[in-house]
Amino acid sequence: MSAQLKTGGSVRMRTGADFLADLKASDRTVFVDGERVSDPTTHPAFREAARQVARLIDYAAAPENREVMTYLEPETGAPAWRCYQIPKTLDDMKAKRIAAEKWAEQTFGLMGRTPDHVANFFTGYAAKPSVFARAGQQYADNVVNFYRHIRDNHQYVAYAIVPPQVDRSKPPHKQADPHLYAGVVGETDGGILISGGQQLATGGVFADYLHLSCIHPLQPGDENHAIGVAIPMNAPGLKLYSRRPFATQATNSFDYPLSSRFDETDSFVVLDKVFVPWEHVFIYRDLELCRDQWWKTPSHSYGNHQAQARYATKLRFLLGLAKRMNEATGNDAAPPVQVQMGELAALATVVEGMLYSHESVGVFDEEGVLWPSKPMLYAVMALQSEINPRMIDIVRELTGAAMITLPSSLADFESPETVADVERFYRSGNLDARGRVALMRLAWDFIGTEFGNRHQQYEKFYGGASFLVKMNMFRAYDFGRAGALVDAALSLPPVGID
Repeated sequence: MSAQLKTGGSVRMRTGADFLADLKASDRTVFVDGERVSDPTTHPAFREAARQVARLIDYAAAPENREVMTYLEPETGAPAWRCYQIPKTLDDMKAKRIAAEKWAEQTFGLMGRTPDHVANFFTGYAAKPSVFARAGQQYADNVVNFYRHIRDNHQYVAYAIVPPQVDRSKPPHKQADPHLYAGVVGETDGGILISGGQQLATGGVFADYLHLSCIHPLQPGDENHAIGVAIPMNAPGLKLYSRRPFATQATNSFDYPLSSRFDETDSFVVLDKVFVPWEHVFIYRDLELCRDQWWKTPSHSYGNHQAQARYATKLRFLLGLAKRMNEATGNDAAPPVQVQMGELAALATVVEGMLYSHESVGVFDEEGVLWPSKPMLYAVMALQSEINPRMIDIVRELTGAAMITLPSSLADFESPETVADVERFYRSGNLDARGRVALMRLAWDFIGTEFGNRHQQYEKFYGGASFLVKMNMFRAYDFGRAGALVDAALSLPPVGID
């Protein structure tokens, strides 16, 4: 990877092999279990997830998927990932959603920060460069040029946009350590220097670039932290501290079918005087622009439109899993089970229906750019933290002890001392023992393992703390139209009472 921007597309799409080769050669600094990992493609904590990302890139590059996963970029005449398309029609927005669903289906919705997530944020920035130009035309030019670079070269960008949870009672500039939160510590003719920490960098171990900014409210005095930059993941001074990797705890893919494959990892970012050239600076010590990048461009809407396509896919997987477990236990036709399955289906359908409504009642701005409907988007995001645990709890009720009364491991099928009993007692009416245990292991890995519980926490805070998302909903709702109905009722003329 090079900090030098390269624009201009090629008919040849990036492949999974290209991605893995770039990742292997990048010599980034990742720490896990106290040791530095420079090559995630071979380390057991990251190897399989890297291969899953490579599969996504291959899926987009496959000729049979090209029409769904890419579009011909008018500026270059070359194919680009659909996530980089600036939608100008309802069909454009629908095409972006379908592409997001297709990628999500490859990971069953379990990888939340795939290459199409932050890509959509930069697509939103490039759709409204005038917002950045208010701080200086160079910032608008920088963000558009970087967007073109990542679009034309099929790059994977992760982001870290949340300050550390050290002392949330104080703003960044009042912390005891003035360089605790990521911010500017120096400036040269060629660029700026950044030090400090930032979270959460989901998928950052695999990405080509890190987008570093701040989505939390900032106040006067926090100017050094009001930035927006792009940094190559192998930049000197940039370090990633991975949380506990679940893949290393997965002893085999039979007992841990999801943990072993789809742990995208979350990382804390530490920067030590990381140099960022001016051409990679989009926001510089500007409180207003740091705030407006999320709300006065469609970035937040595009990124979360993709996120809801991913979430709807994940819920579809959950419904399929619950149905298969009911069939395996023979209670699929029981009325109480059908009632609970009906509730699951209703909740999943609400999410899916809201996803479609982002498009159908989206809004065109004065420049002809289509934004997903903010009320429809934030309504479902506001409920996600409540819907998800409810759905998981229903599946727990449906399965009872089925997910925890299982053989200790795959070895029980292989030992001559245990295999006869296991094959006799762990079968179901329609599955042999191995098939039934595989199904229940899949369900437990989704719901009960450390990997599964990380997903419950992840979905609860996917769009931020629920009160913040509900405040977004408050700002997006048309209270004027609602209030007009009240005014109309209050102004009804008096009528005679018999």
